[in-house]
Amino acid sequence: METPAWILVFILSGTLFLFLLIGIILLVKLIGVTKEAKKIIVQGQNIAEKADDIVDNVRDMTTIGGLVKHFTENYINKSEKKKKAKKEDK
Repeated sequence: METPAWILVFILSGTLFLFLLIGIILLVKLIGVTKEAKKIIVQGQNIAEKADDIVDNVRDMTTIGGLVKHFTENYINKSEKKKKAKKEDK
């Protein structure tokens, strides 16, 4: 083989090696980024679920049914407990 052909083979093999090396490095970095993205997605889902719970609680406290439920749970149950305590004292 002549000298220019050898030079061309060395240049092409060197660039191929360089591109393969860069490709492997980028692939490893991409795997790391996808793992971090998965963690972020899981955290976002947890935050969304908590926000849904908060919205449900606020909705229950601002609707008529929620207010009646809150009233019955707090005041009527407390008055029943007081009546039972008075009966037990006697």
